[in-house]
Amino acid sequence: MKTLICNAQLVNEGTISSQDLLIEHGRISRIAPQITPSADMNIIDAKGRYLLPGMIDDQVHFREPGFPNKGTIATESRAAVAGGITSFMEMPNVNPQTTNYQALQDKYNRAEQSSLANFSFYLGATNDNLEVIKNLDPHQACGVKIFMGASTGNMLVNNPETLEGIFKYSPIIIATHCEDSPMIAANEAKAREQYGDNIPMTLHGEIRSREACLKSSQLATELALKHKARLHVLHLTTAEELYQFKAGKTLSELKDANITAEVCVHHLSFNDGDYERLGTQIKCNPAVKKSSDQQALIKAVNDDVIDIIATDHAPHTWDEKQATSYFKAPAGVPLVQHALLSLLDLHAQGHFSLETIVKKTSHAVAERFQLKDRGYLREGYFADLVLIDLDTPFTATKENTRYHCGWTPFEGHTFASSIAGTWVNGNHLFNGEKFIDNTLGQKLTFNR
Repeated sequence: MKTLICNAQLVNEGTISSQDLLIEHGRISRIAPQITPSADMNIIDAKGRYLLPGMIDDQVHFREPGFPNKGTIATESRAAVAGGITSFMEMPNVNPQTTNYQALQDKYNRAEQSSLANFSFYLGATNDNLEVIKNLDPHQACGVKIFMGASTGNMLVNNPETLEGIFKYSPIIIATHCEDSPMIAANEAKAREQYGDNIPMTLHGEIRSREACLKSSQLATELALKHKARLHVLHLTTAEELYQFKAGKTLSELKDANITAEVCVHHLSFNDGDYERLGTQIKCNPAVKKSSDQQALIKAVNDDVIDIIATDHAPHTWDEKQATSYFKAPAGVPLVQHALLSLLDLHAQGHFSLETIVKKTSHAVAERFQLKDRGYLREGYFADLVLIDLDTPFTATKENTRYHCGWTPFEGHTFASSIAGTWVNGNHLFNGEKFIDNTLGQKLTFNR
């Protein structure tokens, strides 16, 4: 059937307007102030709530293949849809690592059988797969991921010649994790000298230091400028790094921009004052840092210095996170179910407009990664939608947390807003309380 969403406040392309929206064959067929219902339509009365393009998360770790105890494409995509995320781009540090075409195709095969959200995957860079990157079909991966800091297995790319080659020859956007490993190792050794294995979690932001982030991101931006590569610097955490990124970029500039930047929701929501309360729950790499950094990142989003907001969703089991030693507790936070809600909290606090949230979580991602027919509320585009209720709070509990790992750093927190519905490719999958459809998502396609 056709679906008519009526009486909605549409947030799209810098405006909020009262509109009806009609879905046919998985796409938005019409947007108008009033659309007359007919017998062949399923009618959804939005009752004045806000209809947004679904969030497109360009950085997640869904742990499949290799770590089903932490999460799978099925479980984490389900949590994402419940949180208003309709598409995701997943990272290569799984087992086996996604560093060749066979592993990349295996992930697509898995997602086609299990993902509720739309999907794409990164090809991971190593010190020895430059030829694989050079010959990559630009339509087969969302980007090339370089770990320019400590990572899993052999995925730390620290060979200068290899880095030069990737920035020179990559046929698609390069996404970088920027932390300098030797600096971090020196900080760890210094902390061990003082504390042994009993390093306080409050030191995490000093061990994964701002200097280590700055040195690595400077190297990435220098290489991108030198080779005119398309670079996207992931999860910025410090005020010092922001000078490297142009302010005031328009959406139309993002497709071919030399360098763009991203921040993640936990670095906007938490600061080093939260370590005493949450401890290892917010241990992540790069680390949550100072309140002054948090405020600088918020300002940079509003100033269009930072172009995209993502999650870096990275679940670990509760038992793993409860490790008593600083070094044994893994880094990573589950976030996809609560990411958009956390941004709506920042909206309620006066930090972000709804238009800015939509721009940074949907429009800009679609432009930067050259996604085809997604990221906007436009006639002819896929109907990837999220309906939000700004007047109905939502409290995160263990019982309503949908991650396979079963926990969230937001447990007990009452968000100012709630998710009232999610549509993926026109299918109404989630009604705000439960899943009402399990139609699977699609492989993302690109205008490249």
